[in-house]
Amino acid sequence: MEIKIEYRPSYALAIVGLGMNESIVAEGGAMVSMSSNVAIQTSRSAAGGGGLLKGLKRAVLGGESFFMNTYTAQGGAGEVTLAPTLPGDITVLPMTGPAMMIQGTSYLASTPGISLDTKWGGMKTLLGGEGLFMLKASGQGQVIVNSFGAIHEIPVNGPYIVDSGHIVAFEETLTFEVKRVGSWKATILSGEGLVTLFNGKGRLWIQSRNPRAFGHAVGSKLPPRES
Repeated sequence: MEIKIEYRPSYALAIVGLGMNESIVAEGGAMVSMSSNVAIQTSRSAAGGGGLLKGLKRAVLGGESFFMNTYTAQGGAGEVTLAPTLPGDITVLPMTGPAMMIQGTSYLASTPGISLDTKWGGMKTLLGGEGLFMLKASGQGQVIVNSFGAIHEIPVNGPYIVDSGHIVAFEETLTFEVKRVGSWKATILSGEGLVTLFNGKGRLWIQSRNPRAFGHAVGSKLPPRES
């Protein structure tokens, strides 16, 4: 399997080259195009199994589609192209070690050896504006994630602070807590709100734009909805 990312970072497209009988699992609605010999199978449990309840938990708690699609090249090599809903970047995260925590809407696709589940993040993730649950990817293989804006990788070794709305993914070796950016006055007046403090040693991926902040900025310019 060969995964190439084109048109980065604004309108990235993942081009997945499949050998005969090779498969890629993708979020529902992510497919842009595919070879005519690529078969598609839709399942509630394509990424890691678990059946109805696991698929429902990913959808309701993790912010992902209830259904996952598996694309398999039959009778020869094939190709699938994938893209997210929002304009932005795509990157491939090779997984050979620790599990990966992924912000719910950043998951795009993965190889069959990757299992997806949801993980309780505690009240601290709710305070950070990212919801109570994140997706946990584990196993051996590759995970394709997307962002709003460009993706930037940071090797963390010790304390490191990130605006919560800019988190894409991080290795589970990192611990985190949501806290104020400074005093309550600084938190309210600086426009930064609450931030996430990471600690430990591991890789962290952030996005250069914040979809929540962008939504607020655009929403404020729209005319009021008629009743």
